[in-house]
Amino acid sequence: MTSAAMHIARTGLDAQDMRMRVISNNLANVNTTGFKRDRAAFETLAYQTITTPGAASTSESKYAVGLNLGTGVRIQGTARIDTQGAMQTTGNALDLMLDGDGYFQVQMPGGTLGYTRAGNFSRSPEGLLVTSEGYQVMPGITVPQGATSITIGTDGTVSAKVAGQTETSELGQIQVATFPNGAGLLAQGDNYLTETAASGAANLGVAGLDGRGNIRQGMLEASNVNVVEELVDMIETQRAYEVNSKMISATDDMLKYVNQNL
Repeated sequence: MTSAAMHIARTGLDAQDMRMRVISNNLANVNTTGFKRDRAAFETLAYQTITTPGAASTSESKYAVGLNLGTGVRIQGTARIDTQGAMQTTGNALDLMLDGDGYFQVQMPGGTLGYTRAGNFSRSPEGLLVTSEGYQVMPGITVPQGATSITIGTDGTVSAKVAGQTETSELGQIQVATFPNGAGLLAQGDNYLTETAASGAANLGVAGLDGRGNIRQGMLEASNVNVVEELVDMIETQRAYEVNSKMISATDDMLKYVNQNL
């Protein structure tokens, strides 16, 4: 008698432990602006083929079904669920939300371009539109000193009243980035994602056109984590972990019985 069942159950414990980590991260970010929940995807490990379907069972017949023994499970990957979070009204003129598809583009340290759904922006001492970490929103928008009544249209056009002028001045336009495969973006922490070979190159354009979302001023996008759904998934994961743990105990008892009685 082998301990194959014990090793298979161990892969189940590892997979459920990783799924619990994903759920834990989702719950930890329930109040993170623009956060998108992750879902753990499972896949089977390699199968051991004992009998191939269609192989000859006798000189005149063939097996209708085969005998394949699985070797366990593992986490295939984590899929980001990009459903939109709830709209939160803040009244802050530099709080922006993307109502629809797309990402804001920012200049990160080292020249790397980052992408985010968190639009809680502010002004730097130089008047640049920046993130809370001080990363510049691209393309750069400079708000002059003394500018008042900053208005950002749904297409990203930024305008303000400048001291000494009677009419509103246009300061620039915030562009929105989309990707052929947004799920392929790499999470970097601090609400930022970066481009990968899987995501494809960023397509920058005007908000509201070609499938890009509109920009809503004075609003932020809440996390799309559903606490009730995550708690149900957590209970399901816990039960699956317990079953795999019991499988290891049962297999251990069977091996003990064989060693002591045979």
